[in-house]
Amino acid sequence: MSHQLMIVAHGTVDEAGQAESFRLLEEVRALRPDLRADLSFLELCPPPISESVAASVADGVDRMTVVPLVLLGAGHAKGDVPASIAAERERHPSVRFTYGAPLGVRPELLELVDRRLCEAVPAEHREETAVVLIGRGTSDPDANADLFKIARMVWEGRPWPLVETGFVSLAHPSVPEALDRCRALGAKRIALLPYFLFTGVLERRIRAQTREWAAEHPGIEVVDAPYLGPDRAVAEALLARADEAEAGRTSVNCDTCQYRVALPGFEHRVGTPQTLHFHPDDPGTHGNHHEHHHAEAAQ
Repeated sequence: MSHQLMIVAHGTVDEAGQAESFRLLEEVRALRPDLRADLSFLELCPPPISESVAASVADGVDRMTVVPLVLLGAGHAKGDVPASIAAERERHPSVRFTYGAPLGVRPELLELVDRRLCEAVPAEHREETAVVLIGRGTSDPDANADLFKIARMVWEGRPWPLVETGFVSLAHPSVPEALDRCRALGAKRIALLPYFLFTGVLERRIRAQTREWAAEHPGIEVVDAPYLGPDRAVAEALLARADEAEAGRTSVNCDTCQYRVALPGFEHRVGTPQTLHFHPDDPGTHGNHHEHHHAEAAQ
């Protein structure tokens, strides 16, 4: 049997973000030179999943581990990528597909966040610098809650006096609201870090909103910390998820899944079908096309 790791990223219209995606693929290949690894996208840029899978199967691959290259387990990881895999199983019934978990809360990523913050804030200023982590934001409370857990774990055992959380879209607190919370709690210096893998539309929007807020509050110093980027730590976390999937140890938290559990305020979503994205470049996937999702996801 010929095995391959298929990494599935969301996709972006931003050329710099596309280039960073492929640099991460090179990091994965460098860590595991004996592992065949490739990259495909849900939408917005080539190659689509169907094209990449077809090329691999034509080259003899009959066992594929698929890992979603997303930080938190929201709709893309729970619905869109699995739907694409289901379509590929129908097209290639002789291929065994194994699905891994999203990156989630991983020690490699926590250490990377700390490293990025330390790159932006000199040691002598860390004990007086509040931190704001800004995520993409989703309509999934479980995924949003994970970012709060990450923020808490960044704060525990480290010198930062305060670590707040916010989102650039679809969830609150917003970027200005998160900065306002730090100000209300007495912060005079704030380091803001986009909890994003790559650059793109939303990462730049975060920077623009941060600059606008800082201009309105000249008494507070706001420092831009780097986003995660195609770092080796991300590649290590991704390979850990792939290893778990291959070993049959993929663990997905269903205890707070809005489609399975009646969470306060989300009771109406239990048992409802998930609405998938429409991916025009990937034949065989179906769903309703929500303009706000499509625009916000152009990272």
